[in-house]
Amino acid sequence: MNLLLRFQNIIKEQYLFSPKDKLIIAVSGGIDSVVLCELCQQTRYDFIIAHCNFQLRGEESERDEQFVRELGKKYGVEVLVQHFDTNKYTAENKLSTQEAARELRYNWFAELIGSNNPKPDCRNFLLTAHHADDNNETVLMNFFRGTGLHGLTGIPAKNDYIRRPLLNFSKEELLEYANQSKLDFVEDSSNQSSKYTRNFFRNELIPSISQVYPQVKNNLQDNIYRFKEIEKLYKFSVGEIKRKLCKYKGSEIHIPVKQLLQYNNRALVYEIISEYGFTEKQVDETIKLAASNSGKYIESRDLNFRIIKHRHWFIITPVQSAGVANIIIEENDNHVLFDGGKLSVEMILTGKMFAGNAGSTLQSANSIALLDAGKIQFPLLLRKRKTGDYFYPLGMKKKKKINRFLIDQKLSLIEKENIWLIESAQHIIWIAGHRIDDRFKVSDSTKKVLRITIEK
Repeated sequence: MNLLLRFQNIIKEQYLFSPKDKLIIAVSGGIDSVVLCELCQQTRYDFIIAHCNFQLRGEESERDEQFVRELGKKYGVEVLVQHFDTNKYTAENKLSTQEAARELRYNWFAELIGSNNPKPDCRNFLLTAHHADDNNETVLMNFFRGTGLHGLTGIPAKNDYIRRPLLNFSKEELLEYANQSKLDFVEDSSNQSSKYTRNFFRNELIPSISQVYPQVKNNLQDNIYRFKEIEKLYKFSVGEIKRKLCKYKGSEIHIPVKQLLQYNNRALVYEIISEYGFTEKQVDETIKLAASNSGKYIESRDLNFRIIKHRHWFIITPVQSAGVANIIIEENDNHVLFDGGKLSVEMILTGKMFAGNAGSTLQSANSIALLDAGKIQFPLLLRKRKTGDYFYPLGMKKKKKINRFLIDQKLSLIEKENIWLIESAQHIIWIAGHRIDDRFKVSDSTKKVLRITIEK
């Protein structure tokens, strides 16, 4: 079967796009993207060309741009060109040249897709000319850099609006097709330099391995296929376990610690926490958290989520966002916003607190809690009540269940549902807006007072 027919069959078999869709082909002017243009032209797809001039190779960059413009004239299609100050972007964002170029081009591609409005019955797709050799290099780079199973499945043929129809073709096949079709293309001289990671794998590592294993490229392709199939089973199995373990409560995820650790599997822990911005390196931190006291937590690298150890549970929760039922209060937090309103937290000396007998007035106000700071352990936990919660109401020496206390207060169902508790080291110290715990009240021996004020 010739390459053109295989190309057409792959697009149909993998449902990459249809003849009525609008295609934007990323074209550098090299052999891969030139062949992709020719194949799309031969199959009569509706496409335009997008070219990035990174202005890194002087006259050669200008030569490539001019070549791509001529290619557009050859096929009678529109050519979009974007010039980038790559060196400036690299310095400002502290990236490698390759990383900067990747970010710049894909940001621009996203803009093109968003600005090109298709007809109601068709879609926009961006086509890149990644081929089998690129895929092999990517998998090897991932392997040596360190990766999970997904990193061994290679470059996806479909990723959001991006389509890669040449992944089943080797570089040799594309070169042969270009020669047979008498296609002109330009060479990027930087491809010969092994100072770039991918070029090192392409020019030196894989050729060296081929001397020992001549079929290394084919074997890598077979392995990529196997890993893709294995990943399907893996995702199914992990999904079943997560459905058993994870309890979704509003914007929070509650996970029983004991059941999770019984699997004795770091990969499972990673699959659960990675969805919320936690990295593979934080798996060990999560496992150690299981043995910590209630109230301890770790934060995701982007600081958007926390994993809180609360009694026998891990609670994955957004950081102080709406709908959160568990909020950590650090010692240096002065103000905390939550669904019930706003908390103000202040540490003050007893002398200042009770000057002019102001303390007796504040002590009686439901919206203010005065607590013996010497008996408080941070971080505090602001949370909703649960079955079985109890405390020692101010003025009483016996414990009382929170639910019974609220009944005695003759609160309505809605009022009870909006109750928030503040906890220190697994002890409830205040039913916010109602009553503090007697064990934490201010006494004659108190040296420092923790004042918490709630505003609805």
